[in-house]
Amino acid sequence: MKLTITKETIKTEGKRYLFAVLSAVIFALNIKTFVNAGGLFPGGFTGITLLIQKGFLKYASISLPYSIISYALNLFPIILGFRKIGVKFTSSSVVVIILTGFLADIIPSFPITYDVLLISIFGGLVNGLAVSVSLLGGTSSGGTDFIAIYASEKFGIDTWNYVLAFNALILIIAGAMFGWDAALYSIIFQFTSTQVVNVLHRTYKKITIFVITDYPDEVFRAISIKTHHSATLFTGKGCFKGEEKNMLYSVVSKTQVHDIVNEILQVDPKAFVNVLKTEYVEGNFFNYTDY
Repeated sequence: MKLTITKETIKTEGKRYLFAVLSAVIFALNIKTFVNAGGLFPGGFTGITLLIQKGFLKYASISLPYSIISYALNLFPIILGFRKIGVKFTSSSVVVIILTGFLADIIPSFPITYDVLLISIFGGLVNGLAVSVSLLGGTSSGGTDFIAIYASEKFGIDTWNYVLAFNALILIIAGAMFGWDAALYSIIFQFTSTQVVNVLHRTYKKITIFVITDYPDEVFRAISIKTHHSATLFTGKGCFKGEEKNMLYSVVSKTQVHDIVNEILQVDPKAFVNVLKTEYVEGNFFNYTDY
């Protein structure tokens, strides 16, 4: 199979890896400032890594590098990602994992404040920013992200409750091992982080577009190329003049709307485009394009 490299591909992949590096830097800085200073336990594999690291230090007086634990934990999710999710998405996520671990080991700790409440709030803000940057670039921080993506695509289930239960288990173990204050403050950290992601990140928010056009094939091609989503064609009659009309219906991610509307209007400047917020989609909606 011949591999075609276009300017659009280079631009997309460049953005993906740029955002991967940037998010890794933010993750590592957050660990060495707010997270460690507050003794907090973020959600996901970061929380497990810190739990294991601090557990070995407290109970066995063994100082394990953050990177070694993180890489070991992420080995299975990475394999799952390459096999079931996509090479490009997984490769850039591996960059986030490797670079975060490396920087977390070499950057010295430099607490900004020792007020645990401030640490929980601002640490959560920074963590949410890091997650949003990675997702905006079309990548992730790995770990539970890979597992959640695979489960969502494979079984068509909402994985949020499972991830929430997993994070709750981390906090219960952390509370039992290191005291409940750290666990409770970690809840504030995780809640703040989640709210930031909900505000900043739009990839998983879905939008329905209806397009009335005289060039349905060309418009569909524009939608397909730009978003990797399909569309449904309806034919009907305009009530005002009684003319035959073609209407395309498609659901895309919110981040794609501006670009796809521009593409549609380039194909048909007279197209009528209606954009609607979509609360829920059941069926084969592909969130993670690997292009």
